[in-house]
Amino acid sequence: MPPPRVHACGKQSGDNYCDSCKVRSLAVCAALGADELGELDHIVHHTRAEGKTTFIHQGEAAESVFSVTEGVVRLYKLLSDGRRQIIGFAMPGDFLGLALHNRYGFSADAVDDVALCRFDRREFDSLVTAKPHFLRRLHEFATHELVIAQEQMTLIGRRSAEERVAAFLVAMRERWARIKGPSVTIQLPMQRIDMADYLGLTIETVSRTLTKLARDGIILIVPEAVRVLDEKKLSSIARA
Repeated sequence: MPPPRVHACGKQSGDNYCDSCKVRSLAVCAALGADELGELDHIVHHTRAEGKTTFIHQGEAAESVFSVTEGVVRLYKLLSDGRRQIIGFAMPGDFLGLALHNRYGFSADAVDDVALCRFDRREFDSLVTAKPHFLRRLHEFATHELVIAQEQMTLIGRRSAEERVAAFLVAMRERWARIKGPSVTIQLPMQRIDMADYLGLTIETVSRTLTKLARDGIILIVPEAVRVLDEKKLSSIARA
């Protein structure tokens, strides 16, 4: 008799991990009813990626899709000249691996320790095909990603360094609020060089801009985070 299936969280076969997932309302699986979660739970593999490790490699066969349940993920493309371009940061509730082709179009690194729900793409596709409401949810995620990409182009194209950094902080604060609730503290586990790469700036410019915002009494810099002291002013700069 095979041993009972054990999830990364310690739950054994017969328990439904999805019922207790803290970010299910934000994830693609929110489209599934309570009576359908067992089908999803049957094909999920719970895994973890230690900080600074890569779990999606650009160009490799896209055999799995992922839902982030804990931690922050750095998404990037490797350019033909060897440079890296960060295209975004995935957070709890985000879905990774939707691809128009059979190979990943980006790489994904764990910024800090990350927990993931991993699905075999063929099994996941079969489940989606059988449930049109689940497919609609995936389309919503894909549309949201497109909007973010368009906003990113605008962010880099016509804004000053201060406006870019402020807009990034406001966006990160809003994303964390969806996950953990409103807070004056904005968690920033990524490195300054990651922020710089994402914003199209140098690391020196990002550091100098954060220092200026702190000197102006708009934020307070703390380890791996900033605290918002003047929300109105920060939002005003971000909207400029």
